[in-house]
Amino acid sequence: MKKMLMSCALLAFTGAAFAAPEAAAPVAKSAQQNKMVTCNADASGKKGDERKAFMKECLSAKPAAPAATPQQNKMKTCNAEAAGKKGDERKAFMKTCLSAPK
Repeated sequence: MKKMLMSCALLAFTGAAFAAPEAAAPVAKSAQQNKMVTCNADASGKKGDERKAFMKECLSAKPAAPAATPQQNKMKTCNAEAAGKKGDERKAFMKTCLSAPK
């Protein structure tokens, strides 16, 4: 009887020591984990090789490049118009072109 009580106490203590903490703070998902969640949702209904191919493509896809800002667009336009100009002439043209209102 004494051995049985000792075994039960040991099991109770061991179980409590390895129990997961209940007040653990939620961990933020990484970008890859978020991508996995999105791809999994998009792959619903697909099975087998079709799902495997879709997940491979979806998970390896690069994020879209951010859209160019108006200033970047202006710089591209001014650069194109400045073709053939060099030195001080180009510098003066670029200054005027980039500071001009839209």
